[in-house]
Amino acid sequence: MKIASVIVDVPAKQTDRSYDYLIPAEWIDTIQPGMRVIVPFGPRKIQGFVTEIKAESEFKKLREICEPMDLKPVLNQELLEIGDWLTENTLCFKINAFQAMLPAALKAKYEKKVKLSLGVKATELPIQLQELFKDEDAILWDDALKLGLVPMLQREASKGHLEVIHIVKGKLKKKFLKVVTPLLPSADLEEELNNLPVRAEKQKEVLRYFVKNPEPIELRHLLTVLNISAATVKVLVEKGLLSEQDMETYRDPYENRSFTRTEPLPLTADQQRAIEPILGSIENKLHHVFLLYGVTGSGKTEIYLQSIQDVIEKGREAIVLVPEIALTPQMVNRFKGRFGNLVAVMHSGLSAGEKYDEWRKIQRKEVKVVVGARSAIFAPFENLGIIIIDEEHETSYKQEEMPRYHAREVAIERAQKNNCPVVLGSATPALESFARAQKGVYKLLSLPNRMNQRALPAVEIIDMREELRAGNRSMFSRKLFELLKERIERKEQSVLFLNKRGHSSFVMCRDCGYVMNCPNCDISLTYHRVREQMKCHYCGYDSHVPNQCPECSSDYIRYFGTGTQKVEDELGKILPEAKVVRMDVDTTGQKGSHERLLKEFHEGKADILLGTQMIAKGLDFPNITLVGVLSADTMLHLPDFRSSEKTFQLLTQVSGRAGRHELPGEVIIQTYTPEHYSVELAGTQDFDLFYNREMMMRKAHHYPPFYYLALITISHEQLMNVVSATEKIAAFVRSRLSNQAVVLGPAASPIPRIKNRYRYHCLIKYKREPELTKTLKTILDQYQADPKSGLLVSIDVNPFILM
Repeated sequence: MKIASVIVDVPAKQTDRSYDYLIPAEWIDTIQPGMRVIVPFGPRKIQGFVTEIKAESEFKKLREICEPMDLKPVLNQELLEIGDWLTENTLCFKINAFQAMLPAALKAKYEKKVKLSLGVKATELPIQLQELFKDEDAILWDDALKLGLVPMLQREASKGHLEVIHIVKGKLKKKFLKVVTPLLPSADLEEELNNLPVRAEKQKEVLRYFVKNPEPIELRHLLTVLNISAATVKVLVEKGLLSEQDMETYRDPYENRSFTRTEPLPLTADQQRAIEPILGSIENKLHHVFLLYGVTGSGKTEIYLQSIQDVIEKGREAIVLVPEIALTPQMVNRFKGRFGNLVAVMHSGLSAGEKYDEWRKIQRKEVKVVVGARSAIFAPFENLGIIIIDEEHETSYKQEEMPRYHAREVAIERAQKNNCPVVLGSATPALESFARAQKGVYKLLSLPNRMNQRALPAVEIIDMREELRAGNRSMFSRKLFELLKERIERKEQSVLFLNKRGHSSFVMCRDCGYVMNCPNCDISLTYHRVREQMKCHYCGYDSHVPNQCPECSSDYIRYFGTGTQKVEDELGKILPEAKVVRMDVDTTGQKGSHERLLKEFHEGKADILLGTQMIAKGLDFPNITLVGVLSADTMLHLPDFRSSEKTFQLLTQVSGRAGRHELPGEVIIQTYTPEHYSVELAGTQDFDLFYNREMMMRKAHHYPPFYYLALITISHEQLMNVVSATEKIAAFVRSRLSNQAVVLGPAASPIPRIKNRYRYHCLIKYKREPELTKTLKTILDQYQADPKSGLLVSIDVNPFILM
């Protein structure tokens, strides 16, 4: 007798533990830890993950597993342990942790059906239902909903005539291709060819092809090459000369692209110094965390590539994380160029099927390197030799919903288990990482110079208040306008960077000051001109733009703020000869649009690349000699202690796009607060000075890296309920923690209402609090056990966004 411990797919406090099930005799040798199975749970059947196999259980009456969903485990032993670690560290349910590690295509989908009970005939049902059940014994629940028959079905179910069943749809469609293979040797085919009647010219053509090429060929290729129809092949199959089979194939997002093979480049003295400790750590199977701190354009990617080369030669595997999908086309080119088909790519631009196929390549050990965004950290490798996180300061490495993990922390945990190094690369490291490197927790590796000793671009900061005083009301300073014109005349390219999308930030009445707000959230609506609509970026609400003010009926409705569409229109007016490529969430929504736009720009079909922060990082085009930042202040005024750090990082990253090759670069930063240290020091690209200034601020206000943070957010449809619950929670936390901890709150969140729910929060700053995890778990248990109260409590340990 074998028993499986199973974590079931019910994310709730009451079910967040493993359940024991008997393994039926026919599955005893099949079922292993890490597999998905279908199990009976209460009245329905659901998916679960097997976490261990054991010989006995403390429970007497056990139910049996219905069937396995996989032929081999989807989670290996290491990932099962990482699941436990995530549950502990991010306070999520175990099922959430397991689901986060799998591609979306493997997440269970349930189909609800209504079925005739055993021994009941369709004729025993009311007349309207008899038709439905005449030919089959089950119908889809959705069909019953559309026909409005649910009440009648419920009445029949209570009489015992019908029952509702849930079917797990976990079988993902694999992609198959038809392949044609000759069944006879070439000599025999020659003979058959001569026996064919004169009129069968097309059939002869096919046989002649296979006499010369006896290998199997994909049916659609054969039809294209010989310009014939499928019927011709069918006849030859019927005659027993050819066979037609379905062959499983991968959906390859890069199948129509060829990658130029590249060779390792000779390293500079700086690069050599930086790579040696990494190679030593790989050689001796030692776990170290390296912070590779190198200015933009200093050749960090080549260090990554050569370290991976070393790992592959030792028969081990590598994970490379890159932020944002914009980085991936160029990164993919570099990695595919160096390692060819040994690379799998995982990012949000792929379809569910493509992602699943890339994941299967990793699981089947057909690739050695995975390049991807945040979730690629869970790639099912079993022999990791290195993990690299590029642009490690990026906030997109932190997941904002359950499980709220940070990819850097998961990487360090996995690397410890595999005794291998983690390399964190950045020109502007996160303050926490740099502080750890200063203390010797991480090992600091520096690349202080650009490749080929190129100078960093000259940066000029323009005070937009002065421009206004001089009567320039446009969004381009006089200097930036002149430089843009100059670049177009010289056939060089420019990048314009703006930190938001849409046309105007908000719509306001100039008579009474009324601003169009979202009715469900306390935030102004953003104007999108393409569809002439106002949109809420939090709940998705949209409405048309009013011609008159709803408050005072004035006609003075005006658009304020600047968005990418508006900048594009303005460019069209002042520089009609300029060809502009715009990249933001609106223009890159379609699959492949990212790559298409960047390719157009790379081939010189446009003079100006205009975009939001997706263009700030990693782009490397030889002809960019000017970078303009239209408003450096957008992020500075957010209620977030990291806003100056994010501003400095973004400005430094954007500036780093200019003058990376033969031509020298210039950068113009437009701002209304030129005296702010993050803008000033981004101008001189002085990270060390910025680090010292910012650390003083963080120390004074008890923020990371001097303190850890935990953020508790409480929401409810009634304001009074939120306030009283938050007060109780804050008092409970204070009573359980030491005097060294700082508990702020209750306070209204910076966006006090989203989707008609009021939001309050409580922020905890602490250094060492052994009781904290237990305290936070108690709070979650208390509120998750009582869903009727309508209160939602979420806890983010080490939050990145305090909104």
